[in-house]
Amino acid sequence: MKLPGQDVIARQADEHLVTHRVTLPRKMVEHPIRQVGKRLLMALLVLVVTAFVVYADRGGYDDNADGSLDLLDCFYYATVTLSTTGYGDITPVSDAARLTNILVITPLRVLFLIILVGTTLEALTERTREEWRLNRWRSTLRDHTVVVGYGTKGRSAIKTVCATGLRKEQVVVVDPSNKAIDAATADGFAGVVGDATRSEVLKRAEVFRAKQVIIATQRDDTAVLVALTARQLNRNAKIVAAVREEENAPLLKQSGADAVITSASAAGRLLGLSVLSPAAGMVMEDLIQQGTGLDIVERPAIKAEVGKTPRELDDLVVSVVRGHRVLGYDDPDVGTVQLTDRLITIVRATPVTQVTPDVRPLPRP
Repeated sequence: MKLPGQDVIARQADEHLVTHRVTLPRKMVEHPIRQVGKRLLMALLVLVVTAFVVYADRGGYDDNADGSLDLLDCFYYATVTLSTTGYGDITPVSDAARLTNILVITPLRVLFLIILVGTTLEALTERTREEWRLNRWRSTLRDHTVVVGYGTKGRSAIKTVCATGLRKEQVVVVDPSNKAIDAATADGFAGVVGDATRSEVLKRAEVFRAKQVIIATQRDDTAVLVALTARQLNRNAKIVAAVREEENAPLLKQSGADAVITSASAAGRLLGLSVLSPAAGMVMEDLIQQGTGLDIVERPAIKAEVGKTPRELDDLVVSVVRGHRVLGYDDPDVGTVQLTDRLITIVRATPVTQVTPDVRPLPRP
C-alpha cells in the first residue's frame, strides 16, 4: 500500500487538532440587522400609539409645567412611561385617564419592554436552547448512518441511501472542513466538524450507536485510519469505504471495512464499457443511480420462491447471497432458492414511499 511516512501522518494529525463541534440543521433565519430593524420599528409604533392614546384623552392629564398637554407633551409622557422612567411631572388625574393607563398604557409598556429586551434575551438563551437541542438529538439518535467526508462521493452516497427512504435526521456528516459541514447542515443533515481518525470526533457523531458508516475521504490512508477507529468503537456497524487505488482495498478490509469500492477503477471500467458499447454504459449508469429507471436491490427470498431456480423467478435475479457467499444466478452451487437466501435483483425504480423496508441498495462506486 502506498502510505506516506509517519512524519506526514503526524503533521496531518496536528493540523486537525481543532475544536470539534456538532452542528444541527436549522431553518433559515433573517439577518440580525433586519431582525433588530423590525424590532425597532415595532417599538416606535408602540411609542406612537401610546402618544396618540394620551393625546386623545389629554384633558384627563395634569402637567406641572403649564397644566395642559400638547402633542409634544404626549410623546414625552409616552417616552418616560414606556421606558419606566416616570418623572411624575405629567400625571393622569381623571378616572378615564387612569383607567386608560391601567387597560392600555400598562400593556403597551410591557410590550415595549419585551420588544427592546427581546434581542438580548434571545442572545442569552441561544446557547441554552442549542444545548437542549443537542441533548435531545443525542437521546433520540439510534441506528443512524455516519458519513465521513462531504465531497462528491459523500454527497452521492447520501443521495443514494436517502432515495431508499432514509430520513435526513438519521444521517450525520463528519468532515474537517467548516464549509463542508455548513453545506451539510444547509442540506438538512447534522454535522460534526473534526478529524474522523480521532475517536472523540466519531463519538460526537454517536458512531457507537450507528447502524452503518460510509467512509468517503479524499485519501486512502485517512480511510484506513477512519475504518480502524470506527470498527474499534462499533463492532456491529456495517462499514463501507471508498478508495482510489485498488491495491489499498485489502488493507481497508483488514482494518474493519465490510465492503470497499475502488472509485478510480470503477469509473475507468465504466468509461471503457461506454466506449465499447454506449448503450451498455447508459444501462450501467442507470443502475448506479438509485431511484430512477432500473435499480439493483438486495431483498430476502419469499416462501413462494423457495424451491425454484433463479431463472424461474419473476424478478431478474443476478446473484444469490447465501450465508457469507455471493453466488451468480448460473452458479451450480445455487441449485434452488432457499428461505434464508437473499436475492440481488434488478427491478424498476419505485417511489420512496413504496420501498420495502427490508430492501436495501448495494454499495455503489
